[in-house]
Amino acid sequence: MADFIKDGGPAFPGEKDVVHFDSLGYEKGTKRAIVAGMTLRDYFAGKELAKVDGVSVNDIPSAYLRLADHCYRMADAMLIAREQPQPSNGDREGGAS
Repeated sequence: MADFIKDGGPAFPGEKDVVHFDSLGYEKGTKRAIVAGMTLRDYFAGKELAKVDGVSVNDIPSAYLRLADHCYRMADAMLIAREQPQPSNGDREGGAS
């Protein structure tokens, strides 16, 4: 059984008009469709990538793979953290007593 990656679902879901064509390529009309956009996992990985100093990679292919791996590991950690119960305001460090 393959491992299932929890991707957090769509980051920017929305709707758009999709044009439908017949078998000859003639337009049949448009229809409203729901589009998922990127996943939340991809969004989080991109945010982590934006923090990286691009000069440090130095065009070394293995460095790009390590960087991508790091970004997705961080994204996975963020998704796991979202599933954890959140403390109430009074339970947070430095919160009001």
